[in-house]
Amino acid sequence: MEESPKETKVIKGIPASEGISIGKVFLIEEEEVAIISKKISKEQVKKEIARYNTALSEVKKEMESTREKMLNILGKQHTPLCDAYLGMLDDPLLNKDVIRRITEDNINAEYAIWTTLEKVIKSFDNIDDEYFRERKNDIQELGRRIINHLLGKQRRKITDAEKDSIIIAHNLNPTDTISLKEHKVGGFAINIGGRTSHIALIAEGLGIPAIVGLKNITSEVNNGDLVILDGNQGIIIINPDKQTLENYTRELEIQLREKEELEKLRNLPAETLDGYRVGLQCNIDTKEELSSVITSGAEGIGLFRTEFLYLNRQHLPSEDEQYEIYRDILQKTLPYSVTIRTLDLGGDKLAQFGLEEDMVFEESNPFLGLRAIRLCLKYPEKLFKPQLRAILRASVAGKVRIIFPMISSAEEFRQAKEIFEEVKTELRKENQPYDDTIEIGAMIEIPSAALTSDIIARDADFLSIGTNDLIQYTLAVDRLNENIAFMYEPLHLSILRLLKHIIDSAHKEGKPVAMCGEMAADMEFTKLLLGMGLNEFSVPVHMIPKIKKVIRTTTLKEAKELVREVLGAESRESMIKAFRKSKVV
Repeated sequence: MEESPKETKVIKGIPASEGISIGKVFLIEEEEVAIISKKISKEQVKKEIARYNTALSEVKKEMESTREKMLNILGKQHTPLCDAYLGMLDDPLLNKDVIRRITEDNINAEYAIWTTLEKVIKSFDNIDDEYFRERKNDIQELGRRIINHLLGKQRRKITDAEKDSIIIAHNLNPTDTISLKEHKVGGFAINIGGRTSHIALIAEGLGIPAIVGLKNITSEVNNGDLVILDGNQGIIIINPDKQTLENYTRELEIQLREKEELEKLRNLPAETLDGYRVGLQCNIDTKEELSSVITSGAEGIGLFRTEFLYLNRQHLPSEDEQYEIYRDILQKTLPYSVTIRTLDLGGDKLAQFGLEEDMVFEESNPFLGLRAIRLCLKYPEKLFKPQLRAILRASVAGKVRIIFPMISSAEEFRQAKEIFEEVKTELRKENQPYDDTIEIGAMIEIPSAALTSDIIARDADFLSIGTNDLIQYTLAVDRLNENIAFMYEPLHLSILRLLKHIIDSAHKEGKPVAMCGEMAADMEFTKLLLGMGLNEFSVPVHMIPKIKKVIRTTTLKEAKELVREVLGAESRESMIKAFRKSKVV
């Protein structure tokens, strides 16, 4: 009797690293462990603390060994992931709190660890930025590892997987990433995580297809199931039918050829067929991403987000700490420049970490509250000046530009520039060297700034459009709200008109315009933005070759004609029709 074919399932997640892989499932299941509070006697306290310290030491040894392997196999750019784990393991405040709970509450080490970390994890839930929300998964994973050591539990290892296997797990840790490279797995899919999770960034750097945020993929598959992992669309196809398998096999062959073609563009300029050259740069969140920028063919960093310096810590970063980081990035990015965005967080986020007593407050609507440049202008001595001083001091090590986020008016931009000039005066008096030709730009991401961009451009050296917030604020649509996310529409006539107005206004003042929002990284919009006269594209590192290919296969003349057709359309239908004619993806 023939066995009936297995049911085909398609599960959607978040694409973390592009590419297609076809292989058999290697399932790593997490055994659920109930962390319960167990009372211990005063006589047992020392023994329980010793248990905790032993487990901590074992995890630390594993992580140090993993770091050494990662350095040798993947390179220095990936070791900061291990450094982050080691930093948490060495955190005196964390360890002090765990030991205090064991001692004062007379509870077992497992429960003390979990409740201590839970407090930290909850503080991340209210952070709007996806990158920082994802850091809670790292903390959870670390806690799980320590607890597993306390309980003597081990999970299945990737080293047992066959070549080209598709790894399916709840989450992956740094040790797993070494195995991904060493054992040449086909790809991986995990229950949790987002695009900015550490494991997603590593997968992208390694070129391993990956999907995250699948929620319950571990309960949907069995060991040995044949699956197609589509990292482009973020879908897993379990037990595909014959036709689907054939289609994806052909697609995989095509992508391999395309990858080879894109690689040839690495050292070529971002220039149209008729000679119009634009800047093509990268967005980065941390200095750990720098090495991939250098090898991508990008012309520097168009947006360096500095928020990571301020979160998951008990005190504000010092001027010297910031200076060291900025100097390192500037040196390594030469001969290209780095555009550093000053702190772009809300006061409510800083309050989460208790950074300063007089800075702790709450807001009912932080999206429209005291955030970004507003927060810096309110606390110039504690927040703004130390960061500006650090950037200026580091400026002698390379090429840097500074950009102020969430500017709402020309007056606000001038106020920020005045403080910048004050800092320069202070440094001169201290005989501190700095580059006196640093360009200062304004982020245009609020409608009020967009509509007065002609005035702002007179005082700014350049403008940079943050499309994510500009679209959100213009259309009054929270793009993270699933009820109305469909209304978040970059191809809205109001948005296109604003973009054209911003670019034209700046050009009339002789100032260049950059874009660092998601529209800049969307290949569908590249030709339209070229036609509008955009001077610089700043995109995630993995999009550099794709955006470059679009630029190098069109002409400025064609791009301008597209803008005329789209903006001159008499109806939304005709506008979309004109836009779709140029679709490249």
